[in-house]
Amino acid sequence: MAASFNRAAEDMGNIVNLGHANFRVADQRLATSFYVTALGLTRDPYMMTGNDNMWVNVADSQFHLPTGQATQAPVTLTGLVIPDRNDLLERLTQARRDLSGTLFNFHEQNDGVEVTCPWGNRLRCHEPDADRFGKYRLNMAYVEFEVRRGAAARIGRFYETILRARVDMTSGPDVEARVSVGEHQWLIFREMDQPHDPCLAHHIQIYISDFSGPYDWLRERGLISNESGPHQYSFCKIVDPDSGEALFDLDHEVRSMRHPMYGRPLINRNPAQKIRGYTAGHDALNWRTM
Repeated sequence: MAASFNRAAEDMGNIVNLGHANFRVADQRLATSFYVTALGLTRDPYMMTGNDNMWVNVADSQFHLPTGQATQAPVTLTGLVIPDRNDLLERLTQARRDLSGTLFNFHEQNDGVEVTCPWGNRLRCHEPDADRFGKYRLNMAYVEFEVRRGAAARIGRFYETILRARVDMTSGPDVEARVSVGEHQWLIFREMDQPHDPCLAHHIQIYISDFSGPYDWLRERGLISNESGPHQYSFCKIVDPDSGEALFDLDHEVRSMRHPMYGRPLINRNPAQKIRGYTAGHDALNWRTM
């Protein structure tokens, strides 16, 4: 007799990858101290190697960190899967000296380590957990946004109807829409009584399979904000798919799967490697095996 499988559990929807989250930073040295040294991530060795921008690899996603007036987006919380909580806490503790005088801070919670970057942006670092985050030791698992009461379900319908993403809703005191944007990656829209104002100085980038369908719908309603080229466009407003009411501002950079950078292999180092106790053959991090 054939085995029975839950085939629907493998459905991902039209959005196939959360490519990057973009935050402007005021100082590349401080950004290196935080994203690379403290968090244990890896600067892309091939692209954006100057002082005006830095790309930082997180498994097969990235942070893009152009130099400029720093983005302060308290409405946004980026969730990372980071191997070895104790090592992370040691690196964060050591970073206090280099990041003194900034907004950098961190504290432990049951669900992870809450971290504030030097410019006030929030992150939550989780330990690997196959039940929650799949077989990832490192990942940009989610980006979470605060939205007003009554907005989450309609935001979910926008992604489900227009972008044809897979969306899960939770109810109760914490109402949220969880939009699948890749393998064990989500955009989370959490309802709050008094959410922070959104910030359009940063953006998220996604790859989608059906590139033209959402574009046509958005263009008909004047919602395309940037025509970047044959493989990319942008929109900034999430709207009610029925009434057209604006629900939340979030700059989306949308790329097709024909974009030259789709599926580009990214280098991820093993931050546990040290000069003392160095182990040959373990410089790279096998981030998809637990």
